Formats: sequence, C-alpha cells, structure tokens
Amino acid sequence: MAASMNRRKWLKASALLTGGLPLLPGTLSSLTAAAAPRESGAAYSEGLSDTAYFETAPPEIKARLSANENPFGPSDKAKKAIAESLSTSYQYPFMYTRQLEGKITQFEGLQNGMVMTAAGSSPLLLAAALFYSKSGGTIITGDPSYDDLPSHAKAVGAKLVKVPLTPDFKLDLDAMEKTIDSSTTLIYICNPNNPTGTVLDTSKLKAFCERVSKKVPVFIDEAYIDYMPDPQETTLIEGVKKGQNLIVARTFSKLYGFAGLRVGYIVSQPNILKNLRDYTAGSMSISAPSIRAALAAYQDKDFMQDALRKTFASREFLYKTLQEEGYQAIPSAANFVMFPLRMEGQRFIQEMQNKGVSVRQWKFVGKDWCRVSIGRMDEMQAFADAFRTLS
Repeated sequence: MAASMNRRKWLKASALLTGGLPLLPGTLSSLTAAAAPRESGAAYSEGLSDTAYFETAPPEIKARLSANENPFGPSDKAKKAIAESLSTSYQYPFMYTRQLEGKITQFEGLQNGMVMTAAGSSPLLLAAALFYSKSGGTIITGDPSYDDLPSHAKAVGAKLVKVPLTPDFKLDLDAMEKTIDSSTTLIYICNPNNPTGTVLDTSKLKAFCERVSKKVPVFIDEAYIDYMPDPQETTLIEGVKKGQNLIVARTFSKLYGFAGLRVGYIVSQPNILKNLRDYTAGSMSISAPSIRAALAAYQDKDFMQDALRKTFASREFLYKTLQEEGYQAIPSAANFVMFPLRMEGQRFIQEMQNKGVSVRQWKFVGKDWCRVSIGRMDEMQAFADAFRTLS
C-alpha cells in the first residue's frame, strides 16, 4: 500500500508539470513558456546550459572537458553490479533504494527518514525550486554559481537575488545574509562552487548556516565535496543532525563516475523531505542497474583514492600548462579549473572545438573566462596542444 501511495504522489506531482494541478502561479502557460530556456538558454551566468552546449558541439570532439565528469569511473564493483542486476531488472528496485538510503544513514550517523534518493541531484534541485517558489518569494544565490535550482525557481515565479562573489571568487556569505528579507524563501549555496572551483571556509559556513537557517532554509549543494581533503569535516550534514533547517545535496555523478547512471540524494529534516517528496519521483526515478551500482560503489575507498590521484595529476598538469603560457588560474577544490581569457570567450570556445577540445566559457567581473573540466591525461595533453596555438 505504501508503494502504491508513493506512486500516486508521483503522478500528482507529474500532473503539476502537465497542467493537471494549478498549484503554482501562472498555471501551465507560464510553465510551458518558461521551460524553453532550460534547453536552449542560460543555465549559468551568460553561458549555455549543458544540453544546449552539447547540442552545438561537433561529434568529433576528442577531449571532452566541458561537463565536470569523472572519466576514470565508474568502479569495477559498480560495473559488476550492473551486469548482475540485468536479469532481475524487470522488478521495481524498492528494496535496493531502501538499502542505499540505509547505507548513507548509517555512514553519516543520521536518524531514519533523513535521506531521500533520486536519479541524480537534478530532480531534487528541481523539487526544492518548485516547493520554495510555489507562492513566489525570493531565492538568494551567488553570481556566478550553479544555476539549476535558481533558474527553475525563476521559471515558476520566484525572484532571484544573485550576489556577486568576493574578490577571491568565493561566495559572499556576509552579503547573502544582508540580502535576506521577509520575501526570502531559500538560500542556495554550491560548495565547492561551480564554475569557480572555490570553497568556503568551513567554520564560517557552518556558523552562517547555524545562524541563518533559523530565519530561512539553506540548500547546500555538495556535488564536489568528495574532491576535498576531508569531506566529513567539510560537509554541512552535521548541521542537519543538530536539527538545523538545511538541505544538503550529494551526487554520485562526479567522483563516483555516475554522470550517465544518475544517482543522487539529499539529507535534511524529515518534515522538509516530506514537503519535497510530492515534487519529485524520488527513488522511483532510479533504474535497478544504477541503484545496484551505487550500493556497490558507495564509500569504495580504494576506487575513490585512485580516481582522486588521477584527477589531481591531471589538474596539476593543467595548472602547469596555464602557467607556462602566462595564465593564472583560480585555485580549484574540485575537478575543474577556471582561468581568465585574453580573447572573446565564444570565439575561444569555437576555436578549441575546431581543434577537437570542448571547454566552457563564462563572462563575469568584466572578463571572459574558460572552465576546463579535468580529464584523462591524454585529454589534458590534447587541451595543452590546442591551447598553445591560441594563447
């Protein structure tokens, strides 16, 4: 009966996006009109969405350095689990989603009911955007920062307040806090931040969340936290355990190499997850092979350390390449690096594409910037060879 009820709730939430329920301002027409930019418009400040970018990229790309993927994964354990799952993939994977949520709960020292999984973190970002914008309101975020949740919120009627970064390209927590007013419904923080790769001081962020979450919910997107020296020390999950009004998002898409397999989760108070559940399919959106792979891969320390070692070696190679050409990158705590360009950004991207290398560009603080995702060493060499002809 519980599974049946969950499916009915998902159908109810699905109806929201197909005009079946008038729960959001503007009804179906505004949702439909706002949906187009999610495919072809900007998902980041003055940059194309991932979908739009790859729709325009030529098929002969030899170095895919534009999507912050882990080219060294998934692990052998995950691949084996996928293969073993196929014979029973006609079955709904209810028990495996419960097992994964249980594994996460146990590892993080959480209470039951504080974890919700989905097919990547994107559906959960969307759920938060819909819930915290259902009556309008204001979402506060950084500029530039990952724009998935904020842009969805704007599409359904929320006001966005984008707070410029500090001079060292970090999210400006002090300015964000000063921006809070009676209309604020959510603060979104991506840490480490995408696209800059910068990370906030942990003690300052924890103090901010403890203080601010008493006024307004704070959504902490920790997609890249596994690249940090000590994720357990950096995470804001500890704040959730203390009862703070936080939502912490994690994904298997980065270090675990699951960008195409799609598994993610959020950690929050049970009442918050209850509010968000009606706006997402949750664990029902995850395929049986993907959830089995996630179970096998979760906290596989040998694989994680090997992937980190390769990632950091490629990142150091990239730093060296840029320095040799006289460029200074923003120090990165993630699997991508951003640096300022000396030519118009779109032209640079096109020239690199012509040489078989895909990277991304942004424009902020009056400059054109390039973000390079970390790839295999052969891909980094391809970037270096192409970059030297343009630098």
